[in-house]
Amino acid sequence: MPTYEYECTNCGHRFEEFQNITAEPLKTCPVCAGEVRRLISTGGGLIFKGSGFYITDYRSEDYKKQAKKDQPESTGSSEKKTSTKTDSSATSTGTTDKKDSQT
Repeated sequence: MPTYEYECTNCGHRFEEFQNITAEPLKTCPVCAGEVRRLISTGGGLIFKGSGFYITDYRSEDYKKQAKKDQPESTGSSEKKTSTKTDSSATSTGTTDKKDSQT
């Protein structure tokens, strides 16, 4: 159940109330019986403890070994492909020459 925060418009008393989502908001202050309004709150903090919360916690040893093998190859080949594409697109459109001549 969510926790809702309320503030009294008469006395300024602030309090929290555990309520069902479908429940009607409270209307009276428990201290002075004045009118209350529901506040927008940040909610509670969420803390993950223990293992099993990261994708790497569920990986098998075989997967980890294969990932280590593939890692250096994938970074080197992607850099070469990126630089090749950039060079070919710049020379085919000629935009690099126009920008240099304008500045």
